[in-house]
Amino acid sequence: MQGWLLWPFLKLAEARGLLFPWVPVLIGCGIGAWFSLPWEPGLPVYGGLAVALLAAVAGALWGGDLARPAFVALACVTAGALACGLRLWLVQAPMLDAPYRGPVQGRVVEIDRSQSDALRLTLDRVVLSEMDPDRTPETVRISVRGAEPQVSPGEVVLLTADLSAPSGPAEPGGFDFRRMAFFDGLGAAGYTSSPVVLWEEAAADEQWVNRLRSYLGRAIMARAPGDGGAFAAGAITGDRSGISRQVVEDLRDSSLSHLLAISGMNMALLTGFVFMVLRYGLALIPSLALRVNAKKLAAVAAFGVALFYLLLSGANVATERAFLMVTVMLGAVLADRRSLTLRTLALSATALLLWQPESLLEPGFQLSFAATAALIAGFGALDRQVMREKVPRWLIPTYTLVLSSVVAGVATAPYAAAHFNRFADLGLLANLLTVPMMSVVMGAGAVAALLAPLGLAGPAVWVMDMASRWILFVAHWIAGLNGAVTAVPSPGPLVLPLVTLGGIWTMLTRGRLRWAGAVPLLVAAGLWLMVDRPVLLISADGGLVGVAGPEGLALSKPRGGGFAAQTWLENAGDLADQKQAALRAGFQGPMGAREFEIAGVAGIVVAGKGAADVLPTACAKAKLVVATVSPPVGFEGSCRLIGPDLLARSGALAGWVEGGRLMLYPSRNANRAWSPGPVVAPFALGQ
Repeated sequence: MQGWLLWPFLKLAEARGLLFPWVPVLIGCGIGAWFSLPWEPGLPVYGGLAVALLAAVAGALWGGDLARPAFVALACVTAGALACGLRLWLVQAPMLDAPYRGPVQGRVVEIDRSQSDALRLTLDRVVLSEMDPDRTPETVRISVRGAEPQVSPGEVVLLTADLSAPSGPAEPGGFDFRRMAFFDGLGAAGYTSSPVVLWEEAAADEQWVNRLRSYLGRAIMARAPGDGGAFAAGAITGDRSGISRQVVEDLRDSSLSHLLAISGMNMALLTGFVFMVLRYGLALIPSLALRVNAKKLAAVAAFGVALFYLLLSGANVATERAFLMVTVMLGAVLADRRSLTLRTLALSATALLLWQPESLLEPGFQLSFAATAALIAGFGALDRQVMREKVPRWLIPTYTLVLSSVVAGVATAPYAAAHFNRFADLGLLANLLTVPMMSVVMGAGAVAALLAPLGLAGPAVWVMDMASRWILFVAHWIAGLNGAVTAVPSPGPLVLPLVTLGGIWTMLTRGRLRWAGAVPLLVAAGLWLMVDRPVLLISADGGLVGVAGPEGLALSKPRGGGFAAQTWLENAGDLADQKQAALRAGFQGPMGAREFEIAGVAGIVVAGKGAADVLPTACAKAKLVVATVSPPVGFEGSCRLIGPDLLARSGALAGWVEGGRLMLYPSRNANRAWSPGPVVAPFALGQ
């Protein structure tokens, strides 16, 4: 019996030197546990975690070889949770506590486009009329409706806007924009229909990186007008303000969105191009080649380019991961060590998770690391078995392109489907036709940057534009084909953790034990296939209701509540838009009093002008009334009223039929720093 108990510890001790890739996995477990808490930890919890971390470190140092892996694992888990607490303390800032309409003054720090294709300004140094500075959000994001202003980062602008706090999930377990905004320092979002007035010019020493990004993006688009230039500007500088909504949708539906993201491929192409040009360029000069180490000199220069590119692109999660990978790889070149390994990836993941633990929950982190880990493990296994023995040298580039597309596509497919609710059936073909052109875009961009001071960037920009146009042509063609996209419903909360566990186990273990990774993958697939969608959905403002019907999700109105409508349809794996869903069977009656029935419970959605006057009649007629207004003073009724007061505490609601009753669950189910306040418990309707 004792032997069986010691067997895992003995196997771990034998694997000494191969366990480092598990470090970020265990840190991620601590981070995931922290985010899953329904309450906000206090100082006693963090004090206990700190003591546990110190004890684990001591045990790892002096506990012996058999116990060391267990102590290291404990240290990693507690470090992940402590990193979350530290990050929370560093980023916490005011969020708007009530809707605001009035003048807004702020400095432009970012210019991009919203999902509705409207120009969007992100402002800091915000001043709101008659609002205490201690309650004023540090950063706000405003979509511009109407004429687009000609503004640049660093300029101070004045406008009139409607602002509100970032919204929570559109349904329980859904994407929490409020949580993401909290960690990004975004305290309010809204729109303006008024002119944007320049209040103060940009100071020479402020926002120079964002101003440079905007300047370079506009310069590229001026020399290469149209969607091709806008795509090139977005891929090279991160300035996506010129990219149209149609281009974004085509790239998404053809599985080419990653080309626009400043991620590992873009960073690798640029730094690899610089490294190659410098290394072989110096080799062509014998007097230099004999006196300097061209390989290490090229690595130092490539690092400088990577750092500049990180700053220029805005340093999102995928870019930071890529920069960390490139840094470790170039450091290995300087140290004469092997550069591209799972240990390199694990080191970059560890650094990123400890610095920005919230990135674990973001699609960019999951997609980026899944693709990179699969490529390293896949090519590492096939390098010995296939490429050196069976593939002719002249065929290796094509073989590498096809294999990398397949491996990365398979690795990222579950995460892309879970987050974006669609699978691009022809994504492999689209990537095979465009990835080589992406190297042309990045290489031509680097050449254009070198020649621009001499006024000779024109030919390089033309090449970059033509390559970008080819990419967009393929994206539009693929996206327009029948069956190009398959809608996928959102999985349950356990699916992606199980997929991740299965993939990591398969990559990091050896021998027959590796096949045990198939078990969590099969369980995840089964859970995904059996996912149970809500039969009733109620938006956070009560203005939109969704009912599951024979044709799919039916919506109570064709306009309004667009974010909730889009989220519900996507999460249901439904390709219909809001107007189409509003025509489905499920609702009757006028727009101000839409009637429905779920599990024997009659309901009415009361909205619009005169909604308060309709409430008494609606409450007498139905057991469930959803209203956008509060009841009048003295109102009494036998119905269950879901109005602004309840929804302000519960957020959006979702209903499932359980035991013959309709159970409603709130989307706001935890009292955390980004969503403070008492939590509403689930409640039942029906028999």
